[in-house]
Parts: sequence; C-alpha cells; structure tokens
Amino acid sequence: MSSMYRHVYVGGVSMTPFKKPGDSEGYEVMAEQAGRDALRDAGIDYGLVQQAFVGYVYGESTCGQRAVYGLGLTGIPVINVNNNCSTGSTALFLARQAVEYGAAECVLALGFEQMERGALSSKYNDRETPIAPHVQMMSDVQGFTTAPPAAQMFGGAGREYRFEHGTQRETFAQIAVKARAHAANNPNAVFRNKLTLEEVLEAPEIFDPLTRYQCCPPTCGAAAAILCSEDFARRHGLSRQVRIAGQAMSTDQPDYVADNSMIKMVGYGMTRAASDACFEAAGLGPDDVDLVELHDCFTANELLSYEALGLCGGGRRRAVHQRWRQYLRRSHRNQPVRRPSFQGASTWGYRSCAVLRTRTAAPTRSPGKAGR
Repeated sequence: MSSMYRHVYVGGVSMTPFKKPGDSEGYEVMAEQAGRDALRDAGIDYGLVQQAFVGYVYGESTCGQRAVYGLGLTGIPVINVNNNCSTGSTALFLARQAVEYGAAECVLALGFEQMERGALSSKYNDRETPIAPHVQMMSDVQGFTTAPPAAQMFGGAGREYRFEHGTQRETFAQIAVKARAHAANNPNAVFRNKLTLEEVLEAPEIFDPLTRYQCCPPTCGAAAAILCSEDFARRHGLSRQVRIAGQAMSTDQPDYVADNSMIKMVGYGMTRAASDACFEAAGLGPDDVDLVELHDCFTANELLSYEALGLCGGGRRRAVHQRWRQYLRRSHRNQPVRRPSFQGASTWGYRSCAVLRTRTAAPTRSPGKAGR
C-alpha cells in the first residue's frame, strides 16, 4: 500500500432481522436501529461521524437523509447510493475511500431496503430500462417468457452452464439446501426452516433449472458499519481487529452481450475482474480465503461465482460444493461467526468484492452465505 493511503478499520457493525414485505417496520426505523447498534458496537457517539453513505434501491430520493436524521442532526454530508444488487457494497466502497484517502476519519456506511411483495418490476415505464441491451440479447438467445425477467436471466445462465458441463439440477438445488442450513443458525435470516433436496426440486419451477426455493424473495431489513482510520481508532479506543485489506468494483466489458452468452451477461466477467483486482490489492489469493459470503440472488449465480472468484477451475464448481457439504457435516454445531453484510435484492447488480482481514477465521473454506 502506498504511503499516501491509510489503513481502514471496521470499528462497529450491526444488522436488523430481515422480514417479509409488509411485516417489517418502516425503512427509517430499521435504518436508525442499525445505525445506533453499529455506533454502540463501536462505542462512539454519532457526533464523531463525519460522513454517511446510505444505500437503498426502493425508495424516494433522499431517503438516506431521513434514515440518518434519527441518529442526530449534525449537518454532515449524506450521500445516497443506488446501485442495485451491489448498493450496500457500493456504500461501503465509497465510505472506505473517504477514510483511505484522508477525506474523513470516521464514516458511516448504512444500507436498508423496504421492498414490495412479488417479483421485481420496472417503476418507470415511460423510458428505456437500463438493462435493455441485456433483455434484447436474452430474447435473441433464449426468447422471453412470462417468468420474472431476473429469473430468466440467471436461470438462462444456469441452463447454459448445465448444457456446457453436464451439471445436474440437483447441484443447483443443493445450494438452496445449504443456504437454509446456514439460515437455521442465523437469527437475522428471514427463513430459518431447513429444506431437503427433494423439497427444493419438487417446488414449482420458476425458470429451468430454478425452482421457487432457488430464488431469493423480496425482503426488508437494514445493516450498518462504522469505518475509521487507525489514528481515529487509537484516539477513541475502537477495535482494530478488522481491517479492509482489499476492495474492488467492476462493470461490464464489451463481451457482456457481444458473445451471446447468458453466463457473461449476468456478470461472470465483472465478478472475475473485481475479485482479481481485490486479491491483488490485498496481496492475497483464493487459497488464502477461509470464508466466502456472496450475493446468491439465485442458486445459479452462486454456482457461477465459485469459478469467477477463483475458487476452482472451469467445470469444477460441483467439486467445490461437495467440499462444502463435507465441511457442513463436520461443523454443524460450530458455525463460523460472520460479520453482517448489507445488500438489496434487485434485478441487476454491478459486482463488488471485498476482503476483510480478521483475527478469527473459519476452520475451512465455506462457499456461500450464512443466510438466505
């Protein structure tokens, strides 16, 4: 790291329980709770926070201000962030940059969603959708059905991979079984009941190879993180156990639709580019990673991400998942502790990859996330 950059530490974190649309409190209530809990975890007063980056997708403009005003009216800049699936990651990305480049000593990264029931849909039908090129390519390759568009995109990518490598539907379904097994031990998960492989496979099909239990539903919740410099942490007694060793973001390259590949269209290339840049910045590699938490909007996306993150070579995602199953059997009563992350479920995402260097690591690699 160049001498002009500073180490960035995670001083405090929090997450609210996630709930179904209609069952949650208002976004401003959830966001305030997450913010207060993160401040309490860090052991500081909101008056010490110098900037706030607030991410959400579903809400009016400047919901970020309303979300943090419950913490106090201190006059700090509040930057609203909307970047679909990576909204929370983007808020963290900007907050880290503010501290790393010396613009602020202590920053709040906050994310929340108060979503609606049902499949995601466009809000502004009087203008072209941002994903028009993606939809056009998808229509040319596989047609367009009445299934939710996001399920068609990621399901189409899973089907392309299945035909290319001979992957069985059971491999995709097992990811949902794994996610629910994690969620059973996660008090913040919206669904905490376990599922069997048979239940996942026999659920109504949404878009081959995806069944209902392989698609993340809309959920409501909030989470927050306090980031700070090393000097700030020393002065105010904050923990320096967690440092952001590397973080990177990426958007599409020219081949994302030019090659007529559904796998590339849903973001495989940008995920690979972001992870490569992140590992380089951290001075680490995939073999150094003990725990992976990723945005598994659909089981197909998680399976594709195993390779994109460098965890395995082409066509070996099943082997990675089999290793996870062995890990889960060994550690069923001793799940690794995870720092919460925040994200909003939506139709399209620009991928972000972050490595948090911690003092405590999971006993072995565990692909996937701890709750669905």
